[in-house]
Amino acid sequence: MMVAMTDLTLTGSVDRSAAVEATALVIELLGRPEVAARWDDESACAGMSVGALAWHLVNQPQRLVEVLGAEPVDAEVTTLDQHYVRSAWVVEDLDGPANVGVRTRGEDQARAGADAAVSAARQALDAVGPALAAAAATVALPWAGWALSTDDFLVTRLMEMVVHADDLAASVGVETPDFPPVVLEPVLTLLTGLALRRHGQDALVRTLTRPQRAPGSISAF
Repeated sequence: MMVAMTDLTLTGSVDRSAAVEATALVIELLGRPEVAARWDDESACAGMSVGALAWHLVNQPQRLVEVLGAEPVDAEVTTLDQHYVRSAWVVEDLDGPANVGVRTRGEDQARAGADAAVSAARQALDAVGPALAAAAATVALPWAGWALSTDDFLVTRLMEMVVHADDLAASVGVETPDFPPVVLEPVLTLLTGLALRRHGQDALVRTLTRPQRAPGSISAF
């Protein structure tokens, strides 16, 4: 049975300190010598170098600070559920405009090198806490044309950091950062809800409890 996105509530409580903890772990990963050594190699994300993927990780806390600090504008506030229903990159293939744009931006940024990526992430870490403390209840997403609650927007950035930290670690053969529950819980709630919408109840339950009847994938995206 497929479940409509409107039947799900993905929003949950989120501790805003999670952004600081996640960013700190991302910085540790970015500073690994293995990352710099394989900077120009292709990453675990097809068509994207290790350097581009590293900068895409840096962009997540940067984007958090940028959006939270922007001047408020009138925009329709949508749910976290609908944010992913309406986001172009979710339904595009790897050659879709949104996904090509992410790769192109990352490759352009990667020219600055690994040390610059670590430095930029540290600057974002210094700014994340104050930005969250001063944030309004909702924030507009200029690239999307709608707004989210601040907590929901934070969850989107946490998800990006958790998922792409694993991508980067796999790309260079090191351990994935061990994110604490304050980071993982809202991310897993989001990903589970998206997987349920995409694949349905039976696929999700069987994968978690009955692998002999499970489908090949319950990917959230």
